[in-house]
Amino acid sequence: MPPAQKILLIDDDNMMGQLVGFMVAAFRRGSFVLEHIKDFDGGLKALLSGDYVLCLLDYHLGDRDGLQLLREAMAQQCHTPVILLTGDDNEGTDMAALDVGAADFMAKSELNPRGLERAVFYALKMAAALQQLRALAFRDELTQLLNRREFDRRLGAEWLRSVRFQRPLALMMMDLDRFKVINDTHGHPAGDAVLQHVAGLLAAQIRQVDCVARLGGDEFALLMIETDHKSALGAAARLRGLVASTPCVFAPKQLTLSVGLSAGVASWPENADSVSALVAAADAALYESKRLGRDPSRAAAR
Repeated sequence: MPPAQKILLIDDDNMMGQLVGFMVAAFRRGSFVLEHIKDFDGGLKALLSGDYVLCLLDYHLGDRDGLQLLREAMAQQCHTPVILLTGDDNEGTDMAALDVGAADFMAKSELNPRGLERAVFYALKMAAALQQLRALAFRDELTQLLNRREFDRRLGAEWLRSVRFQRPLALMMMDLDRFKVINDTHGHPAGDAVLQHVAGLLAAQIRQVDCVARLGGDEFALLMIETDHKSALGAAARLRGLVASTPCVFAPKQLTLSVGLSAGVASWPENADSVSALVAAADAALYESKRLGRDPSRAAAR
């Protein structure tokens, strides 16, 4: 049996905590457990932890209200769905809750087990749909790596952080060797399988703090945080070796397709004084590595 999913209640009333706890325990679909926090700061910290599938948030929280808490949570990119609980039927409060980012609102006077269960499952379903839309916004559909737009955003943010704290940053640009031959010889489905195969290899090798993206076609990029030039070159050599030694099996045509990876590396502060210069240096190193036999250590940006 899967573990119970956690619902967070932020409400300064002990009786409300007991009442909602009984209702949640009576849900007929799924297994849920309620955790009750009574103060604004503790509630905000818990909501931002990401440990809960949903939050029930009281409008009245002493000197501050639930709308303020919700605003602060949304400003910190909180994606946990929130249902605002109001003590009256003030339509202005209800609409303000939706404007701030609440998934729904309920009057406390109308709370009952079945109504609360319906509201919770509706909010969870809506949150799942929004999560899929967010994924489509920054993931490449074929490989599920980051897309170019999201990669560029993260590159810009990490550049600013590295410059501010004087920490190294490395960028690796990659593409597949003779990929057009695979498409022309075996068809685009085989080419797509190769792209997915290589993307899986790259994603499995990177650290959690790094990010890898498909920029388009057979082009990939890897952003390596807190990584100096020498270490980035070592990573490029390892990835090239891994791809070369791990052919792609394309089952529909019973093919085993070997593929090569070329890479170029540039880093800050060695090679660039701006984001655009870093990208240009890594691109130049990639093309030079192809010219010199696809060895990034011979074509490192200098």
